[in-house]
Amino acid sequence: MTTMETPATQSGEEYEEMLTRLSDGSIHRSFDPYRDIDWDAPEFQVVPDDTRWILPEIDPLGAHPWYKALPREKQIAVGMYRQANVAKVGLGFEQVLIRGFMQYVSMLPNGSAEFRYATHEVKEECNHTLMFQEMVNRTGVDVPGFGPVMRRVAPFLGLAAWPFPSIFFMGVLAGEEPIDHIQKNYLRTDGDFHPTLKGVMRIHVAEEARHISFAHEFLRQHVPANGRFAKYILSLAFPIIMRILCDVIVIPPKEFFKEFDIPKQVKKDLFWDAPASRRELSGYFGDVRMLGEELGLMNRSSKKLWKLLKIDGRPSRFRSEPEREPLAPAA
Repeated sequence: MTTMETPATQSGEEYEEMLTRLSDGSIHRSFDPYRDIDWDAPEFQVVPDDTRWILPEIDPLGAHPWYKALPREKQIAVGMYRQANVAKVGLGFEQVLIRGFMQYVSMLPNGSAEFRYATHEVKEECNHTLMFQEMVNRTGVDVPGFGPVMRRVAPFLGLAAWPFPSIFFMGVLAGEEPIDHIQKNYLRTDGDFHPTLKGVMRIHVAEEARHISFAHEFLRQHVPANGRFAKYILSLAFPIIMRILCDVIVIPPKEFFKEFDIPKQVKKDLFWDAPASRRELSGYFGDVRMLGEELGLMNRSSKKLWKLLKIDGRPSRFRSEPEREPLAPAA
């Protein structure tokens, strides 16, 4: 694979127009976590014995019989820790993106539409890190976020953004798509979960729509510029990146399971041995499989990898296509 990728020129004008629209969206439809979330409102306060922290059934752990059998106070403690750690993981992932984006845009030429939009996105990601950390701080739970290996390697992942931009943006989607899928499932329900969580998710989902659109369009623009062999390598890298980073993002760190003495079988059910959790895992990547088909990255070898990694399935017919049937609780 070539170490430097040149953008395809066939749809260059349309690509720049799309970037301009995204930039305008960032200017006119952006959020500020300290302006748009009333952190000091009475209903936002973190108080003892608040049942709004109990995990809803839309959360795989919330639907599991082990969790449902816990006393109420333990359900609250587990739920608060889980939601705080999800926010901390989101913060860590945003920091990886920020480093990578700044690495990439530092090498772009004057007049680049990518520079303008990517820098707008970095501003929004910085706001997301503030928002996630504020939520963690207010819960008072000292969560680690990533597991120990990812905490060590995360500062270096952004270095791949310039020599291998397609690889980097595949990684962007590997983190953004599962998070977006999970948060949309939450927001589509009428669950009585804590308003802090609702406020954070609403802002994040609204702005991630632009960020995911950019990552998709970036790959549409850049992947075709690779030669046949390089595209073959990318086709194999695509599912591997999706699965590895999905596990990093979605599976809680070992500290969580140790803190609450969660049985190993429960962890296996949730990640990813039970049929319901397998469907959940596959469901995260419908949009990505659709993109892979469009880019010609779904060849015989790569399809075997998608299946081996348990993330194969039907591609979406359109972006953000919802699940047509509710996922069954993990047994």
